[in-house]
Amino acid sequence: MSTLQKAKGFKKSRTGTYLSMATTAFGAVSVAKQAKKARTEHDTLRLIDAAVSAAAIVTGLAILYRELKRLGDDDVLLG
Repeated sequence: MSTLQKAKGFKKSRTGTYLSMATTAFGAVSVAKQAKKARTEHDTLRLIDAAVSAAAIVTGLAILYRELKRLGDDDVLLG
């Protein structure tokens, strides 16, 4: 198996899914900062942007969680 094939398979592994969840959740930090700044400046448009970004993060985490659950279903030891 070449290095490139291993890298492509990593994305569909449990470790790759956990890493994707962590990087997606890390984006929540910048969204929280953006929302806080928008609230202090009373900028409605930036606040809406932060809310939409937060919804995208939540949706992304839900999709990754579902993928993680599917990977777990293939494992006989997890039940």
